[in-house]
Amino acid sequence: MFNTLYIKCLRLAEHKSSKFYLAFVAFIESSFFPIPPDVMIIPMVIANKKKYLKIFLIATIFSVLGGIFGYILGAIFIDLAMNVIEFYGYDEKISNLKLRLKEGNGFYAWFGIIFLAGFTPLPYKVFTIASGIINFSLPVFIFVSLISRGLRFFIVAYLSYKFGDLFTKFMKNHGSKWLTILGILIVIIFIIIIFISKNNVLF
Repeated sequence: MFNTLYIKCLRLAEHKSSKFYLAFVAFIESSFFPIPPDVMIIPMVIANKKKYLKIFLIATIFSVLGGIFGYILGAIFIDLAMNVIEFYGYDEKISNLKLRLKEGNGFYAWFGIIFLAGFTPLPYKVFTIASGIINFSLPVFIFVSLISRGLRFFIVAYLSYKFGDLFTKFMKNHGSKWLTILGILIVIIFIIIIFISKNNVLF
């Protein structure tokens, strides 16, 4: 099934209305669809390099809008939302995190998790829905999603623009590992900055 959807997304990238389909895929991927927009971004940029910024912006904006939809789904339609989370095998982890947030010690952990989910191959949709279920701050959720999704799609679009088919081959072989390592490094840097600001290490 996943392979069939993957191939269909690749074909949509070649369609004359590919930007519309990219917006649609980016939106639904943030709440339930399994195939990431990257699958369409790469061939679309290679086919029309001058529009790589427009393609990156479409993917980012509609992915975040889809994330907000996922958040609302989790906040209002809990039974339906839990079915999606259970499908990806994250139901127990979400329940544990909800308890941690009630105890007041899970905010920064969830902040980092949302960033990693938006930037790395982690199922972002699970964490958009879960954010609504646990009543995580919506403004913070939108902010982190914009940064993580925007950074990811910009890197993918820019490197596709710069290196074309060479980058496509790299992403197929090492993309998941590379994005995960980079995402973890960014979160570590963020944690260090927070620690320094909270403890006035530099002053």
